[in-house]
Parts: sequence; C-alpha cells; structure tokens
Amino acid sequence: MADTIAHPQPHPQPSRHTTHDVTNQPPPLAPYDASEDVALLEGLRREGAGWAEEDIRRLGARAGSAEAQEWAELANRHEPELRTHDRYGNRIDEVEFHPAWHHLMRVAVAEGLAGAPWADDRPGAHVARSAGGLVWGHTEAGHGCPTSMTYAAVPALRAQPELAKVYEPLLTGREYDPELRVPTDKPGLLAGMGMTEKQGGSDVRTNTTAATPTAEPGVYTLRGHKWFTSAPMCDVFLVLAQTSPLGGEGGLSCFLVPRVLPDGTRNTFRIQRLKDKLGNRSNASSEPEFDGTVAWLVGAEGRGVKTIIEMVNCTRLDCVMMSAALMRKSLVEAGHHARHRSAFGARLVDQPLMRNVLADLALESEAATTLTLRLAGAADRAVRGDAGEQAFRRIATAVGKYWVTKRGPAFTAEALECLGGNGYVEESGMPRHYREAPLLSIWEGSGNVNALDVLRALGREPETAEALFAELALARGADARLDAAVGRLKDRLPEAGPAGARRLVEEMALVLQASLLVRHAPSAIADAFCATRLGGDWGYAFGTLPGSADMDGILARAVPAAN
Repeated sequence: MADTIAHPQPHPQPSRHTTHDVTNQPPPLAPYDASEDVALLEGLRREGAGWAEEDIRRLGARAGSAEAQEWAELANRHEPELRTHDRYGNRIDEVEFHPAWHHLMRVAVAEGLAGAPWADDRPGAHVARSAGGLVWGHTEAGHGCPTSMTYAAVPALRAQPELAKVYEPLLTGREYDPELRVPTDKPGLLAGMGMTEKQGGSDVRTNTTAATPTAEPGVYTLRGHKWFTSAPMCDVFLVLAQTSPLGGEGGLSCFLVPRVLPDGTRNTFRIQRLKDKLGNRSNASSEPEFDGTVAWLVGAEGRGVKTIIEMVNCTRLDCVMMSAALMRKSLVEAGHHARHRSAFGARLVDQPLMRNVLADLALESEAATTLTLRLAGAADRAVRGDAGEQAFRRIATAVGKYWVTKRGPAFTAEALECLGGNGYVEESGMPRHYREAPLLSIWEGSGNVNALDVLRALGREPETAEALFAELALARGADARLDAAVGRLKDRLPEAGPAGARRLVEEMALVLQASLLVRHAPSAIADAFCATRLGGDWGYAFGTLPGSADMDGILARAVPAAN
C-alpha cells in the first residue's frame, strides 16, 4: 500500500472580497409620505379643496412608497423606443414604453391628474388636482407631460362644442388605456399638442404646416412637420396649421388630429425620430410629419392662437406646479441625508452652515408651493366665472411661470450638493431632478416669452395690474419691507419696457410670494423671506440667510424628521 501523504491545511484568511462595514450612510428614504408638507396641506384647505385632503394624503403615501419610487427609476432607465414599422414592413409609428411608465400613468389618470377636474363640479377641484400633482410629482416628471396636456386640452376643445361633446367625456375620464385604437371605442383618452416648428419655435405665427379644406365641412388635411411634439402615443392632438399661405386670409388655426380615424385606419402621423433630451427621458418627445393627415377645425379659422391660449394657461400653471414638486422632492432628499449623515463630529443637519442652506431651500420651496396653490385657486374660481380671479390668473400665472421655473435649476443643484458625491451619482436620483428642472423654464415659453407676455397683459388688459395690486393690498401694513417693495413696483410700471421685462417680472413674483407668506405662513418663514428676497439681507447663493433668521422655526416646519 502506498504511503499516505498528509498535505498541510492553509490558515484561514480573510475573504479577498470583504472591504469594510458600511457606516454613516443614510438609510433608504422610501417609504415616506410625500404629502407630509405643512405648506401644501394648509394651501389645499385655504384654496377651497380641504375636502380632498384624505385623497392627497393617500396619494402622498403611495408616491413615497418603495414601489412607486422604483417605477420612477425604471421608467427613466429604460427609455421609450420608436418603432416606425412592424415586422412585415407596415408603417406603424408606435412608441414602446417600459411597464413602469404605464404603472405611473395609470395611477396619475385614476387619481384625477389628467382631465378629471373639468367633470367635477365641486369648488376646489382644480386645486385638488394641483395638490395631487405636487405629491405625485415626487415620483418622476416625465409622465406629467401627457397628463398636463390632457388637462389643458379640454378648455381649448370647448371652442368647438360638437367635438367637445364627443371627446370631453373621454378626456375627463379616470381610466388609462394605452392601446392605439379608435378614440370613441376607448374608456379614456390622452391629448397632446403640436405647436412649434423648426423655423420658429415659440414664434408660432411663422408655422408653415398647411391645412387644406375637404368637401366635408370642418374637415381638413394637414401637410407639414412639427419640431417638438411630446407624448406622441396620445390619442388626439391639438395642432396649429395655416389655412392659407403666410400673410393671406385665413391664417393660423387650431385643429384636432386623432391618431386613429373613426373607421379604424391609422391617420398619417409619421414619427421621424424621438428627441435625445437632457432630461425628461421617460417621456417620448418627437418630430411628427403630416401628409394628408385628417384634422377637424377647432374654433374659427385664423383664430388658432386665441383658441389654444387657454391650453397654454393651463400648462403654464403645471410648469409652476412641477417645478415646486421638484423643489420639494429635492429638499426632502437633502434633509433626509443631512439628518442621517455625520461629518466633523456632528450630524450634517446640526452643522450651522448646512442648517442655513436647508433653511434657505425651505423658504424657496414653501414660497413656490404657496404660489402654486394660489394660482390653482385662481384657475378654479376663474373657470367658474369670477372676473377678478380671471384677471389675476392671467398675469400671475405668467409671472409665476417665469420665476418659479427659473429658481428650479439652482435649487436642485444646491440640494444635490447637500449629498456631496453621493448626490452626483445616478443611483441617488438627484441628477435626474437636476436635469429635469431646466425643461420647465423652456416648456410653454422660455423666460423671455413669459416676461414679454406679462408686459403684453399690462398693456392690453389693464385689469390684470389692478387684480395683482388688489391681491398685494391684502398684506398691506404687515411688513414694511413688503410695503416698500410694492411701492417700488408701482413706480416701475409706467416705464416698463422689453429690455427690463425680466427685472420687472422678478420683482412682481417676489412681492407676490412675499405677500402670500406674510398672510399665511409663520413669522419665521415670512420674516426671513422678506429680509432676504425683498430687504437685500442675503448673498447670491442659497445658504446665505442672516444670523437673525429663525433657522429652528423654518426647519421644524419644512424638513421632516428622520424616519
């Protein structure tokens, strides 16, 4: 028998894959309650929609759930894909989305964030929708585009009552059906809009898409190319086209374009490509081509801008709302990180400079949320016939759209920085918020377009200035800095011109936000806002509040406790 050789056993060694224990990292934020926002809930009640609070709280809990937050991440990681043809070579022009997109859309539509308020007779229905957007916006922003356009399409479509009779009940429904089929065979519809073209952008009067009448009254065919049409899988679109050559009679008109015609055939809606965008990646934005595309006239020929302007008023409100939602979500993320992360011997939230940054961000977030809900209240009362609120809405929505969306990119950048390197990596979600923010200042008119629109309102509709100053007068005497700022604003109006439009609109936005906070927010919030935004006691970066600011009072109200 051969000798047995005993081989020595190696000494146990530490695994080469073990590095260190993970410490001093915050736990996952989700699950959390996105409706845990005192300013939002107070504004909801104040603007006449307190009856919706239970639903808003339920939706807030769902928005902050691990499931909904994962949907948001997946919908942006797996971007929509264009399928121009089927396997047999037939032109289909369809866009495929990840299932997470459909989950988000299904909840949004079911919760009334699309057209539902137009079918709700309760005062405050439009406020409830905006509040719902503020909390459901804690998921992701891309799917807010088709819900916003659907909401905005209803008042524009009412310019053609016979079309509104057919489509409005479907646009205001709460059932999401992503299948592309005959609109009237579906339980609910989504609407998009096709306004801009490559040669003009916001200058839609330079559009060259041509509309040719057919033998059937009110029916036209379109030929042309749109430059930036989002959500191309919507069921119907409101499109601007010329009913005559540029400069001729007729002019720019509004049309309803269905993707599928009543006989079940596909309308000509050739999607040339999807845009490769900075942000808003979950949402497909496209360049559609029309060639013999069937369309129904909405409103009178040559009155396309007037017809569609009500749609723009609604979507501009949503730009303010979405910016405020992004701010709040970014603040919640920053506050959560700061409450759990320690550096230099103390939690970040207890470090004086970090407290200053968070408090300053909290001021900006509350001002944006409060203004959003005031604008939503004005919209709600305006559609119910309140002339004063109609005038206020006209100017204040453009003012708010200009300013709040301008603050969004700087805000999200500062909130991202609160997380340090952790905030710079994609898996934190903060880069997505940062990329999303600039869209809202571009969509529905850039800053210049909105600033000039304010000047136009002041010049052509003097009742808008009267409504704005009537609103500001409600806070008269409450804060000397606010009173002085209102006085300066009045002095500037007579000499307002295009070159100074941005400065004027910025001042209007700040005094309006300050007046709302003075009337409705705790003194810690209102005093710090007036001292910094109106009194000049601050620097140019966030986190430069004066030492007199009540940081404890601000943070206690705005930054939720650690979970």
